[in-house]
Amino acid sequence: MSTKRIVVIGGTAAGPKAASRAKRLDETAEVTLLQKASALSMASCGYPYYVAGEVKDRDMLLATPAGVVRDAAFFAGAKGIIAKVSTEVTGIDREAKTVAWKRVDTGETGLLPYDKLILCTGSVPKVPPIPGRELAGVTTLASLEDADRLRELAATNKDEKAVIIGGGLIGMETCEALVAAGMDVTVVEALPQTLSFLDPELALLVQKHATSKGAKILTGVGISAINGQDGKVAGVTLADGRELPCTLVIMAIGVAPNTGLAKAAGLALGPTGGIITDERMRTSDPDVYAAGDCVEVKNRLTGEPMLAPFGDLANLEGRVAGENAVLGDTATFPGTIGSGICKIFDFTAASTGLSEFRAKQAGFDVVTAINASPDKPGFMGAKPVVSKLIADAKTGRILGFACVGLGNVNRQAAEMAMAILGGLTVDDVAMADLPYAPPFSLAIDHAIATAHILQNKMRGLMRGQSSIVAKSRIDNGERPYLLDVRGPKEFEEMRLGRGETLIPLGQLRKRLGELPADKQAPVITYCKVSMRGYEAQRVLEANGYENVTVLEGGLVAWPFGLEQ
Repeated sequence: MSTKRIVVIGGTAAGPKAASRAKRLDETAEVTLLQKASALSMASCGYPYYVAGEVKDRDMLLATPAGVVRDAAFFAGAKGIIAKVSTEVTGIDREAKTVAWKRVDTGETGLLPYDKLILCTGSVPKVPPIPGRELAGVTTLASLEDADRLRELAATNKDEKAVIIGGGLIGMETCEALVAAGMDVTVVEALPQTLSFLDPELALLVQKHATSKGAKILTGVGISAINGQDGKVAGVTLADGRELPCTLVIMAIGVAPNTGLAKAAGLALGPTGGIITDERMRTSDPDVYAAGDCVEVKNRLTGEPMLAPFGDLANLEGRVAGENAVLGDTATFPGTIGSGICKIFDFTAASTGLSEFRAKQAGFDVVTAINASPDKPGFMGAKPVVSKLIADAKTGRILGFACVGLGNVNRQAAEMAMAILGGLTVDDVAMADLPYAPPFSLAIDHAIATAHILQNKMRGLMRGQSSIVAKSRIDNGERPYLLDVRGPKEFEEMRLGRGETLIPLGQLRKRLGELPADKQAPVITYCKVSMRGYEAQRVLEANGYENVTVLEGGLVAWPFGLEQ
């Protein structure tokens, strides 16, 4: 039996995983990994922390957990893989089954035959045609070279002004990095909010936290030009005519699949612009596989194709492609539900499944609940967490979950990710049997408590609304009776400042006469997190009030200004 020749193009995440899996499952296979950059297996998710100086040593971004740098010698010795860096693939001949390559440093060229080819060409940063984008001081954060350059610029431009174009994941992480490096940072986002994977109720909380750390954030406005002086960045002009002086501009509006080679080779691309693959990561050519940021994958909740440029998925897809290239299509990648987590200053933001906005886009009739409660008991150093749960109104099946705050949101998001993957309902999660001890969680875990809130809403026991809806009602001239049921001390320390009335919950039954005589009048009840607000709603409804809603999440989940 002849030796299988496996060629893998791309050496960041999916490529090394595919090559390693192929060689591990077939020691006799000849596996070659081609990488245009000079480094391999770069931990690109770590770039912002390297820019900020939190990651001191560059090699830490290239090393194994044991600290061994994953260079060509490492792949040859530990993996048995031929890894060629600084080697650009210039073309694919599918009929001859060869790839043409060129050495970036020497110009040397050659052809490499393959039996199976795996494309892991990743993504490229989106750079819109903004005038001035060629000026010195304009950069992206998409490569290790970008990270090196931005780290140097941040170190030499302390106290200078930087503008980040784009308030998505990359933009907000870069914002934190540059603020940590001592720069004056403004994020400019054309959409109405940052972090579009979150619904506004949670995105605004993260934004509020970022501004409290010194970042400036402008939403709902784009950039019309980057201004220069002597070939260097001097500022930006916003679409509304305002000018912001700065010496550094970072393009962070997202990435696009890097499909130039695939397109030139005649491989099919999908509606998202990514390479079409089936569940075995096969392209339209059965001898060519693809994995990572360059492919489109199936959303397991909607069935629709989507781009999911995440390192964890790239590794899973690469593992499947590598196995199938040597064993003959035995492994499958079922798609993604879209889980992610990020750190923004002291906040963590995580999401899994569909946001309310995307669930409605997909045609679901949804119900939602917002919960604000600590991640563990107060006597164990509790920190606040705010979450939003989205479910199908007809079946109760959980469609999405997002969680932000100072506390441990990773646990909550991981629990809900598995619930979504398992097709669980709100009722299922409401009675989930999870590990409990005070150092780790509340007796009723935050995720379970969120399910209890939604369960109460679905049963008609609670009527609630988000901070966004409540503020809109007030701003539009409606005058609901705002009932704060906290204690006097809490009220003195912090309050809504919207003409609310304080009646502590313990006194409410005795002071019902102070409420509007018209029991059809709109009433909004709340407290710090709105557990007492819910109890107040139950008391009022038992006494004939018919138009009572709870401000979900209470003041902790209120992302707007408060009186203090």
